[in-house]
Amino acid sequence: MKVLFTFSGLPHYYNLILSRLNNVEGLEIVVVSPAKGSKQTIGQGVYQTKEGINFKTIFLEQYDSLYKKFFKDFDQVLEEEKPDIVVTIFFFAYSFLYNRKVKQAMKRNNIKLIYKDIPFRLPLYKDAIKYYTLLKAGDGASLIKKNFIRMQAIVYRQISKKLYQRFDAHVNYVEKAREVFGSYGVDQEKIFITYNSIDNEVINDLRAKVEALPDILKENPYRIFHIGRLVEWKRVDLLISAIDILKEKYPRIELLIIGDGPLLDRLKEQAVNLKLEDNIKFLGAIYDATLLGQYFKSCSLYVLAGMGGLSINESMAWGLPVVCSVCDGTEKHLVIDNYNGKFFKDGDLVDLSDKIDFVLSDVERAKQMGRNSEELIETKINVHTVIKGYLEAFNYVTDNSYNLSYSEPKSIQK
Repeated sequence: MKVLFTFSGLPHYYNLILSRLNNVEGLEIVVVSPAKGSKQTIGQGVYQTKEGINFKTIFLEQYDSLYKKFFKDFDQVLEEEKPDIVVTIFFFAYSFLYNRKVKQAMKRNNIKLIYKDIPFRLPLYKDAIKYYTLLKAGDGASLIKKNFIRMQAIVYRQISKKLYQRFDAHVNYVEKAREVFGSYGVDQEKIFITYNSIDNEVINDLRAKVEALPDILKENPYRIFHIGRLVEWKRVDLLISAIDILKEKYPRIELLIIGDGPLLDRLKEQAVNLKLEDNIKFLGAIYDATLLGQYFKSCSLYVLAGMGGLSINESMAWGLPVVCSVCDGTEKHLVIDNYNGKFFKDGDLVDLSDKIDFVLSDVERAKQMGRNSEELIETKINVHTVIKGYLEAFNYVTDNSYNLSYSEPKSIQK
């Protein structure tokens, strides 16, 4: 079976998953990606690399179409590659519904189509008109503008319904997808939950290597970790403010910030203004897995003050408890309150500080929560559950004609 993925780039974190899929007996993975990375669709500052991949990549020029973005000559790729399945994402989905050449090539080669999404911000069908009207018009818009946008929302909702029903299957990161896409008329049997994960086996292999290395920093039970792009929605500014609140109770409190982005200078200035130079270290973007592992090992808690996702999986795999709020929906499957982490009220500085305080106030409890994080990654959501979810979807759309199978470790819960 050949499966062709359309992506907005080659993000390092997903290359490992695709390489794992490509190792499944009887399965070949091909990825179509922009010849030049697209900041609009993949996000500014996302690290991309071809290092270590074992699947075929095809780079095509990307262009702005009537249906968001798409690839030039994609229909020719379909004719040449003749995949059994195409897996696509939101930014390219409409072209499969409206691009005549693409539709013809899909039909001519009997190619099945799978939609990959989270979905995090997609409203239920019954709420969509109100949601999009408020999103586009806001509360202060005139009645004429609101009515115009409402008419647009009605049309968009119907187009979305037709689009989601067009796919032969859906693969999603979160269980809520069953309710969300079901509300648009998608049959439940077509909805598959893959969850989302880093390749935790890579971390397992790294652990012994990292353990054998000298500690990169002196032991500090009050050292907090944050990794990710320095952008607005990560809310690193909120986390820095929380450190300012907590430093009186925990003079040794320390925050390691790994990442780069447009807010770097502003966040550094915030730390200086709050006199936190001794409490906060900006380490920049680090992509060396061993070095990252050393920093993870030196910390006692991971905090994600804004949106994100895979950084939670990675931190849990390294044995850290997690404090987070509304991230991307995947956190609801990963973090169990009082077991391996704490949830705080979105955007609430006081509540964030209180939840960090809860974890730091009992060192032994924090260590146990970290062990619980590891256990959840090993037994609940990991690279194996992601692969299994994909194969279930692939087998479904091809009527089990290939009967792909995957032997996952016995420790994985059924």
